[in-house]
Amino acid sequence: MPVSNLFTRRRRAAVATAAMSALAVTGLVHEPAAVAAAPTRTPAVERPAGKPNLLLVTVDDLSYLDMGHLPKVRKLVERTGVSFAEGIAPTPICVPARASLLTGQYAHNHGARTIEGPYGGYRAFDDSSTVATSLQDAGYSTILAGKYLNGYGEGSTRGDVPPGWDQWRATVDPSTYNFRSPKFNVNGEIIKSKGYSSTVITEHAKAGIAAERRSGKPWFTWVNYVAPHHGGPSGPDDPKKIYPGTDAAVSVTVPDTQDRGSYDNVRIPARPNLFPEDTSGYAKGSPARGTFNPRKKDALRIAYQRRLEAIRSLDRNIASLLVGLKRSGELKRTLVVFTSDNGFSNGYHNLNGKLWHYDESLRIPVLMSGPGVPRGRTVRTPVTNPDLAATLLAAAGARPPRASDGIDIMPWLSAPEQVRAIPVAGWRVTDGSRQLWSGIRVGSWTYARLHTGQVEVYDRSSDPYEQRNLAADPSAAGTVKALARLASRYQDCAASTCPKDLYAAGRALDLEGL
Repeated sequence: MPVSNLFTRRRRAAVATAAMSALAVTGLVHEPAAVAAAPTRTPAVERPAGKPNLLLVTVDDLSYLDMGHLPKVRKLVERTGVSFAEGIAPTPICVPARASLLTGQYAHNHGARTIEGPYGGYRAFDDSSTVATSLQDAGYSTILAGKYLNGYGEGSTRGDVPPGWDQWRATVDPSTYNFRSPKFNVNGEIIKSKGYSSTVITEHAKAGIAAERRSGKPWFTWVNYVAPHHGGPSGPDDPKKIYPGTDAAVSVTVPDTQDRGSYDNVRIPARPNLFPEDTSGYAKGSPARGTFNPRKKDALRIAYQRRLEAIRSLDRNIASLLVGLKRSGELKRTLVVFTSDNGFSNGYHNLNGKLWHYDESLRIPVLMSGPGVPRGRTVRTPVTNPDLAATLLAAAGARPPRASDGIDIMPWLSAPEQVRAIPVAGWRVTDGSRQLWSGIRVGSWTYARLHTGQVEVYDRSSDPYEQRNLAADPSAAGTVKALARLASRYQDCAASTCPKDLYAAGRALDLEGL
């Protein structure tokens, strides 16, 4: 029996006579549980005949709260497929998340823990065996258009074309974040583009698909947009020009010229955890303990408006790509996955960015449509970056390039809501040498232990904005201890030792058995 199963036979006998702390996804349960809930059997799934095309569309730093500003994408993907209410980026920052999409592994296993330094960025990632190489071996044409991994194209890597790609059309750093004239490595040749970043990336995606269409093979295309990540050049009404030399001179994204000013009167959506002033409940070392002065709050308002303006172009361009595939007759044979690398916080928990364990950072939008995907359904079972890699590979009938930490989510698309444990963590941005925090997300609970030794615990069923830290609450002591043990158990998991069992939502669960 795999290690990830709930119990070995010996453990089942022990549990039958032992009282254990329990947790229900709908709230805290303190009554001892004599027998834990069994994991749900993986539902049978009928695979469509033939190999589907695979289209993975990722955007950079899109919050799940931003999805209302992508009406065209939602119409073309969500209405004809499914949306996930609980998409999770286990390490919510650019490179670790994208490397998980390339490997099906958590960051502590694929090794690219952050965006730069010895444990981060392009140079820290071994791309000799990825989803691309596996799909190529399975008979697919493979196409990349847009951003790859931070640091790609710098120095001696400028001419690199990683293994597994038939069409390589990647932005070259540092020009990746130049929204007006990014440079691309097109199959080994450096080309300077003219035009807005999202539009040019879309053109490269279309060109790559057209070039490979003649082969007659099914194709895998990864379109990797840069927006709404911050970049340049700054405009005259951006924070760097309005507040030069101050803490409010924050970087913002760059919208297409036709979209600039479209949201000048829009404010950051008010939520109870926006710019909290009482930070006493947050752990030492958490960014939530910081505060924002009026000048910096105004800068974030502008940053939020620029994000929405950049998202308008994303919506237009992604729709253009999908409509083109529909006209060619390919869309009906294409499994489409739309997602973001990580979430993003515009002032919630006093955070301007991502990386941390709060909902705005960990949660990502995920939409899916195509062969084998039910229509018009919201899936409440959690899905992660590693799962998306595993799902694409399974749909193609391809062998995973590495021992996978993720699961194929396809069998669960029509199943009732399930609960699962997801290990989460973040490392120091500059080099990845030190873990800033690690923890576990299971059901409605989030547990995070910071590098300071302090802990934050939230029950989102009663505290959806994560404002009441239960780490020192006597009434939650049993659950906090059980969560701590669960986090410790899985912080270094690998493949079969990672939590892969799912459990029916709404039942009391033995945390010791997950």
